[in-house]
Parts: sequence; C-alpha cells; structure tokens
Amino acid sequence: MPEENIDSREYGLQRQLSAGQIAMVAVGGSIGTGLLLGSGAAIHIAGPAVIISYIISALIAWIVAMAMGELSCMRPAAGSFGVYAEIYLNDWAGFVARYGYWFSVVIAVGSELVAAGTYMRAWFPHVPVVFWMAIFGLLLLAVNYFPVGQYGTFEYWFAFLKVLTIFLFIVVGAALLLGGKVHPQYVSDGGFAPNGWGAAFLAASFGLYSFLGVEMVAISSGEAQSSRAVARATHIAFAMLGFLYLGAMVVLVGVMPWRNAGVTESPFVTVFRVAGVPSASFIMNLVVLSAALSGANATLYVASRMMFSLARSGSAPRKMGELNAHGVPMPAVLVSMLGIAAAIVVQFLTPNAYLYIINSALVGGMLAWLVSLAAHVSFRRKVSPEQFAGLQLRAPLGAAGSVVAFIAIVAAIVCTAWVSDSQVAAKSAVAYVLGLTVAFFLVRKPRQG
Repeated sequence: MPEENIDSREYGLQRQLSAGQIAMVAVGGSIGTGLLLGSGAAIHIAGPAVIISYIISALIAWIVAMAMGELSCMRPAAGSFGVYAEIYLNDWAGFVARYGYWFSVVIAVGSELVAAGTYMRAWFPHVPVVFWMAIFGLLLLAVNYFPVGQYGTFEYWFAFLKVLTIFLFIVVGAALLLGGKVHPQYVSDGGFAPNGWGAAFLAASFGLYSFLGVEMVAISSGEAQSSRAVARATHIAFAMLGFLYLGAMVVLVGVMPWRNAGVTESPFVTVFRVAGVPSASFIMNLVVLSAALSGANATLYVASRMMFSLARSGSAPRKMGELNAHGVPMPAVLVSMLGIAAAIVVQFLTPNAYLYIINSALVGGMLAWLVSLAAHVSFRRKVSPEQFAGLQLRAPLGAAGSVVAFIAIVAAIVCTAWVSDSQVAAKSAVAYVLGLTVAFFLVRKPRQG
C-alpha cells in the first residue's frame, strides 16, 4: 500500500500531547506492578546480581527506545510499530505486531485493576475486589472520554506521584546504606551472585518486562504536538525509567535480604519495614494503588490506539476506528477493557495469576519490540540522506544496534524456559505467533478477495 495512504489513515486524532505528557504516559504504563511486585521474582532468581540483570535490560531497552524514537520522528503514528512494519517490512508483520501487542496490554489493563481492587481490601476487607474493579473501570472510562490533552494532564500527575515516591525511596534507602544505619546485604548471603552469574541473565526477562512501556512514546506520537516533542519524550522517558529501576534495585538488594523477596508482597513494603518507617504498609499500599491505576490508565490509552489503528487498516471492525466529538476512539476504548473480565477469570482459576499475566504480556510486548527493531534495520537501508538529516532523533548505534538488541531479546525469551516462574513465556511464544499468523490470513483474505 502506498505510504501516503497509510499516513492519512489516522485523520481525526488530536495532536495535543506535550513531551512531558508523552513521557509520563510511558513511565506510567511501565511502572505498574512490574517494579512494585514483579521485582521480587527477579531478585529471587538472581539475588543481588539482579542489578546486572537490570543493567542488561536497560541497555536493550535503550536501543529499542532510540530505534522507535527515530521511526516515530520520521512518521508519527498511533499505530507506531505496526505502521512501521507495514511500510518497511510487510502486512503480516504489521498485523502480528499490533494484535500481539493489543492482546498483551489488554491483559495488563485487567491485571492492574485486579491488583488495585486487591489493594483496597487492606482498608475495606469485606468489600469484593470485583466492586472496586467496576468503580475503577468507570473512572478510567471517564478519563479516556475527554480530549487527549486533558487525558495527558491527568496521567502526568497520576504518574508523577509514583515517580516522586520511588525517587524518595531511592534517596532514603541510599542514606540508610551510606549512613551505616542498615548493614548492606549485597554479599551477606551467598555472595553477590548466590545462584551463579548465569542467573543474572535468566532474570533479565523480568527486567525487560519492567521496561515494557518505552514503546508507548511511539504509540503516543500519533497525538503528539510535534516530532520534536516525540524526540524529547523518548529521552525523558528512558532517563527516568533507567534511573528509577536501577536505583530501586540497588537499594532493594542492599537493604533487604534477597531470600525474603517474593511475589506475594512488594519488596518496597519489606524495605520500609526494615528501615523502620512508620505505617510502612499503609504508605506503600497507597503508592501501589496509585501505581496500578496509573498503569491501567496508560495501558488502556495505548491499547485503544492500537485497536483504532487496526480498524483504520482494515484488520478490525470499522466501528473501532470511529472517534467521538473529542477525537477519542471510544469504541476502541470500550473493547480494550475486555481484559478486565479476562483478568477476573484468570485470577480465580489460576493460583499464580500474576506470573502468568506478566509472562503473557512479556511475549506480546517483546514481539512488538522485535518487529520494531527489524523495521528499523529496513528503514535505515531505505531512508534518503535528506530525510535522515532532518530527523529530530537518531539512534546512536544505528542498524547494528537494532540487530544486537534483536538477538538479545530472542535469547532472553528462550532463557525463560529455564526459569520456573516464567516458563509459560517460552512455551507460549511460538503458539502466540502461529495463532496470530492464522488469524492474519483469515482476516486479510476476505479483504483481498
């Protein structure tokens, strides 16, 4: 399909998001239960060497962020990597990337609301989780109904609350360690890498899940004020995520005995208890509640835009591509909330629901990253010198960096087969792609017949 036709698909969306708002959408979508709860699983696998796991993950995520940023500055689009795949790869890649990502983030919306409802039980133990999920679901609908500029302002301050909390946590934790008030735990129980250095690489898949969210800058680019705003948002989002994740990991394994980490309680609560902070559970319950709701809000936004893009490309019902008076694809927003119902079922039927959910999201998110990196390599071969010179952001490592990151992500997914907590990711990856491939031919054939 001609590139100009692809570019004209997303007419009607309002370009109102600033660099700060875009960055906070990405940060808000990334820092959900992944850091506040899922970090415990990564620490359990690697011990203090989880710091290395997150450094590896950060390097891979940086390459992905720069590649997506370059593509987004060249061609801002709500369909982002799906659109880039169509232009620089093929229709199959665009379909698989968008639907694979949509399914994963829809599941994530549900998981965040399940988490939010669970946190509310600390204050209202007799109120069912489903009740809170319904209340919070209506809140998300209300926020997403209004113009994207107002949505961006709401998510900015919502995400800012948890960013500030984690920043203060890092500062306080560092002060405790440097001031000698807490004995450093880095080598106190089996050494820095108690499970071997290989465990640090195995735990990298959890680190990659934590960084899932950097691609939200590319998705938000379709409603960005300018390409310059997209470039600035890419740098801001990654810098914030890199500092917060790495800083949090350094403090967590420094203050807390690594064997105490798990997925049944946030390591943050454990650390506050060790530090003797009054009302630690209350404070962290409030923080993880806001983190879950902010994560759900950002994730619902990108899920709806991905479904909107699928509809405008002819791969989803045309109704999903309709906009309300504020330029918001409300039918796509509503259908993207189906993950809430799915999460309820998974929560009741599966004992370790959280781990299954994050690994399902990992596969879909990594699939989007892989397609983006492949599209970036193709883009670098096809872009003209004049077009390249005019870009507001350029990936420093170029196509070579994208190739290295592609191989590293595939290796991380394969490595999950040796981690009991994440084997479902490795087992489902192939089935995930095959299922989407079958769907591609079923959906596309009638259109082309």
